[in-house]
Amino acid sequence: MALTNTSIRYGGVTKFFHWLTALLILTLIALGLYASDLPHDTQAALTRKAWLFSLHKTLGVTVFFVALARIVWAFTQPKPGLLNAEHRLESWLAETVHWVLYGSLVIVPLAGWINHAAASGFAPIWWPLGQSLPFIPKNTTVEHAFGALHVISGKLLIGALILHIAGAVKHHVVDRDSTLRRMLPGEAVVGPLPAQQHSAAPVITATVVWVAAIAVGLGLGLGLGQQSDQPAPTETAALEDVASDWQVQDGTIALEVTQFGSVVAGSFADWTSAITFDDTVQSGKAGDVTTTVAIPSLSLGSVTDQAMGADFFNSEAFPTATFQADINATADGYIAAGSLTIKDQTMPVDLPFTLTLEGDTARMTGSTTLDRRNFGIGETVTDESTLAFSVTVNIDLTATRGQ
Repeated sequence: MALTNTSIRYGGVTKFFHWLTALLILTLIALGLYASDLPHDTQAALTRKAWLFSLHKTLGVTVFFVALARIVWAFTQPKPGLLNAEHRLESWLAETVHWVLYGSLVIVPLAGWINHAAASGFAPIWWPLGQSLPFIPKNTTVEHAFGALHVISGKLLIGALILHIAGAVKHHVVDRDSTLRRMLPGEAVVGPLPAQQHSAAPVITATVVWVAAIAVGLGLGLGLGQQSDQPAPTETAALEDVASDWQVQDGTIALEVTQFGSVVAGSFADWTSAITFDDTVQSGKAGDVTTTVAIPSLSLGSVTDQAMGADFFNSEAFPTATFQADINATADGYIAAGSLTIKDQTMPVDLPFTLTLEGDTARMTGSTTLDRRNFGIGETVTDESTLAFSVTVNIDLTATRGQ
């Protein structure tokens, strides 16, 4: 069997690319659909789900590079003519599906790869070249946009694949020609080809289909991203205003957790702080603070839903967390020493922080490390390589003195 194509037959290299791609695509579709429906409420379930998604992503990157190699090879080879070229409508549909499939082999894995690069954590790609892509930021809007595009383009791929298979079966069973046989190993017997109809219509049609799919995918994703950037619904996340000597103007309460060796960063969108503070105190108690955090307002990358679950924050039963502490001035700066209540667990916590004062405006930055096990978070996940015990909390806020 020759390795290169002729005007009537496919060569060995083209056949290899065709069947390798088919095997990878069918495996990826099955993996994606199966893994998406798996639970993640226990350590074993979470590990299995992440492993399957890592396999899905790794094979997806493989498909992307195989597709590029296949496309480059295709452009160097003559394309065997259609055996039913005299049926113009059927030929147009076959060629259109062919070009849609070529687009799918690039767009579907690339959209998934960009979604992965923009998201924080969960199910790494198994390779040593890192998890990021150039020019792709860690950004929920980008994550949602390309995640939706991956889903929409994946559905288009499945539809085109079904049409492609149906066409091959029709040729083999109904028309009884060599269309399918000439893509199988060996040399298929191919009679004289009918006159070929060369037209740009299939390429134009496929391009229109892909422009529409990309617009729908990105549009839906951007809508989801904007929704995720909004505060959580008022019935679960809104907190009452608090009286405070120092009014918080802006700030961030951020988390960093490590899952499967990757850092996942997130933050709470809704929280309040009641602060008393005397900046003239040089040593000892200088004030106090009570901070209440709306747990459902947490955005934690691709694992946000998991974090809200019963085995983690259990946000339905325990929608708020509270930190109450004395603000103590020390020789090295300040420490907020008090207690943190998450779920039904209260533990002592010290938060060292630096303070910059400019008139009636104060900016504080602080960081502390918590052990999630102390608060009953992820109790079933006992393997630290799956989910690290330590959680870093970073706080940055600006407040002004009340008049």
